Amino acid sequence: MEAPTIGGVRVRKGNGETVRLARGASLTDFAEKINVDAAQLVQMLFSLGEMVTATESVNDETLELLGEELNYDVQVVSPEDEDRELLESFDLEFGEDEGDEDDLAIRPPVVTVMGHVDHGKTKLLDALRSANVVDKEAGGITQHIGAYQVTTEVDGNERRITFIDTPGHEAFTAMRARGAQATDIAILVVAADDGVMPQTVEALNHAKAANVPIVVAVNKVDKPEADPTKVRGQLTEYGLVPEEYGGDVMFVDVSAKSQLNLEGLLEAVVLTADASLDLRANPTQDAQGLVVEAHLDRGRGPTATVLVQRGTLRVGDSIVAGPAHGRVRAMLDEYGENIEEADPSRPAMVLGLNAVPGAGQNFIVVEDDRMARQIAEKREARERAAMQAKRRVRRTLEDFMASMEKGASQDLNLILKGDVSGSVEALEDALAKIDVGDEVGIRVIDRGVGAITETNVDLASASDAIIIGFNVRPQGKVTEMADKEGVEIRYYSVIYQAIEEIEAALKGMLKPEYEEVALGQAEIRAIFRSSKIGNIAGCMVTSGVIRRNAKVRLIRDGAVVVESADLASLRREKDDASEVREGFECGLVLKNFGDIKEGDIVEAFEMREIPRA
Repeated sequence: MEAPTIGGVRVRKGNGETVRLARGASLTDFAEKINVDAAQLVQMLFSLGEMVTATESVNDETLELLGEELNYDVQVVSPEDEDRELLESFDLEFGEDEGDEDDLAIRPPVVTVMGHVDHGKTKLLDALRSANVVDKEAGGITQHIGAYQVTTEVDGNERRITFIDTPGHEAFTAMRARGAQATDIAILVVAADDGVMPQTVEALNHAKAANVPIVVAVNKVDKPEADPTKVRGQLTEYGLVPEEYGGDVMFVDVSAKSQLNLEGLLEAVVLTADASLDLRANPTQDAQGLVVEAHLDRGRGPTATVLVQRGTLRVGDSIVAGPAHGRVRAMLDEYGENIEEADPSRPAMVLGLNAVPGAGQNFIVVEDDRMARQIAEKREARERAAMQAKRRVRRTLEDFMASMEKGASQDLNLILKGDVSGSVEALEDALAKIDVGDEVGIRVIDRGVGAITETNVDLASASDAIIIGFNVRPQGKVTEMADKEGVEIRYYSVIYQAIEEIEAALKGMLKPEYEEVALGQAEIRAIFRSSKIGNIAGCMVTSGVIRRNAKVRLIRDGAVVVESADLASLRREKDDASEVREGFECGLVLKNFGDIKEGDIVEAFEMREIPRA
């Protein structure tokens, strides 16, 4: 077949053969697969309007475009498939129990606690943990590792239950998105005095999507205004019908504060597990499981809390966890005590890895350190290539305006996050009414209540969407992640401003004159009351710088409490300060606002004029 000529470059054409490429593959990788010179592919792409070097990681769309031009069916291998193929090349398999039915033993259920903010999830976890620790260790918990086991007695038999302490359903979803089915049962916590709230429904939807049985803990039943019957009625509307109403969901009335009926909740978990699930694993094979959380400890180095899913993990095993590897030097349980081995469903803190793995990544025990290092190095190289391919420029509202001018039909993808459900619905309804003709439309691909999370950025990155934050701010390092991924996040506190800007973008008239520049954040660690000045916030500057003349906003639990306030005073020790940098303590007073609490975040920012082109 005659080679096609594109931009003067003659390249041998395929016959529709399938070419499998890893995500983030380079033109050199593609060239080797189809047996041509990489320089020819570079020239071809240049003639198609893209400048790419031979060794640079290329995104999926570019690889597929090149495949179409050359008559090859390019299939970009998903990270999960690629990892499975990598393990198969070492004669390893993740996710399957070895042996036959006789080798399987019963394992404890793994439980995640979910629910709305302030409904008592953390208090319930602490109550379950402390009630269980009293018998075992007088000093209480010495080491909190993000996952732990408790024991309860059901029908005269001692039964163990493993709890994963996640920071809410976002982390639960992030782990599930990585193919990590970590949880067997979800406990949905609903406050008896508050009822079903937006995040209760969100958590319920996450649990249903993961296809896990649900046990409902109706918390705070000791409060005078508690109405557990109302909660049962509300949840029946969402498909959770209590057993006493003829359904199959166990509802347990508890109080975390007064430690009421905690044993009843544990029993409900065990009974649900026995009725709905076949929880068995092979304890004799090489261990496999998940990293629940990991961090860099100053004294111990990289530490990872792992959940063993099958097999038994022992001190001295060679282990690979995501792109990290090492030999298990020591293992600690949730009480900080050394343990020699961890059987299925047992959480343990592992020391001895060479790097910090990501939460939700899998771990697997291999024959020796050499094999562990080889697998880890290949995973790391693959992750690095995939990240480089993802770092392409995303659309901003201005880019969208420019593309509209070319006359192409476009959809503007948006992700809406707000402080309350009503705001999000109102904003979505208002945006839906914007009409600027048939050439353009708005598509809201996701909406939610609460702080902007990494999951939102992941979705925006995958679908070229812009995130609209209404009275909410990003969580943790989300801003850094958004910058790295090229995702635009816009913040609004006035609904009309959001509508006007998006309408202006749709009409191709967006001309922003100012942009907000974040200066730094400080966390309120203590509050001092003064009869003269009012409430003084004792703060630690956690990032950037706090300036005396900058605007500040006050953030509580991810929601904006005060949008744009001035500082009445800023002091470093006893002296007035014009600015206080990261790592230093300071005292500050917000002008005309005294309702501050410990744990609030003070965020300093300034508006800078954007020079017109």
